[in-house]
Amino acid sequence: MRSFAFSWKKGYDKLNRKDGEESLRKFVEKENIMQKILITNDDGIQSDGIIRLARAAKKYGKVWVVAPDGQRSAMSHRITLRETIEFFPVDFPVEGVHAYASTGTPADCVRFGILNIVKEKPDYVFSGINYGYNSGTDIQYSATVGSALEAACAGVHAIAFSEGASECHEVTDAYLERMMEELMEQPLAYNQIWNVNFPQCELEKLRGILYDRKIADCGFFIDEYLEEELENGRIRLTVHGNYNENAPEGTDFRSLVDGYISVGKVNNLR
Repeated sequence: MRSFAFSWKKGYDKLNRKDGEESLRKFVEKENIMQKILITNDDGIQSDGIIRLARAAKKYGKVWVVAPDGQRSAMSHRITLRETIEFFPVDFPVEGVHAYASTGTPADCVRFGILNIVKEKPDYVFSGINYGYNSGTDIQYSATVGSALEAACAGVHAIAFSEGASECHEVTDAYLERMMEELMEQPLAYNQIWNVNFPQCELEKLRGILYDRKIADCGFFIDEYLEEELENGRIRLTVHGNYNENAPEGTDFRSLVDGYISVGKVNNLR
């Protein structure tokens, strides 16, 4: 089983691991190491989450953003094969970050970023910060997770970040850099990613961080289709989700319900 290792990181491990006095960020700054970080999402390049993620990632290296030009949620790991895709440079509100928008999917963005934009392959791919949790069976639909798994397929260390679908980002903003740095240092097997979900509670109500969370065998919502009859026998369907009150113990779903940051691994094709 392969795990990721980088030459700069080996130097950091040798220098740093015994006393633990120096953070990864300080080591990077001192050694003038330019790690290459590619960022994408599925909420679109204009979303608040990707801007906050890029701002935090910039402290750890050179950042490129390649993201969809609009909403692409629930596209999972989809890529475009039989149509053309357009990528175009855009202004991005984080100084020093090169940004491209795309008419394609989040996974397309990762492929293009790795193959055409970031020279010599990025050291990391970050996806998010998604507006809404990616836990339980919802993971299989998530393009936030799917694009991170695309990076893992290419042998790049990838982390997916998500938060509750609310305007309360206190926990995310307080812990994003800590989780980023911590998981950048933790090895992953090939075709494996880190999946981080921040609860939408106020910071004072955060109960802690739970690691190695199992993926729940259910989602946050139990879906149903509401039907509307149209002319000529056609039916219009609208998805309606009912909150699922069954949150199994030890899972990512339960961690978030109980007010914890949830951290776990997601395997691709394993």
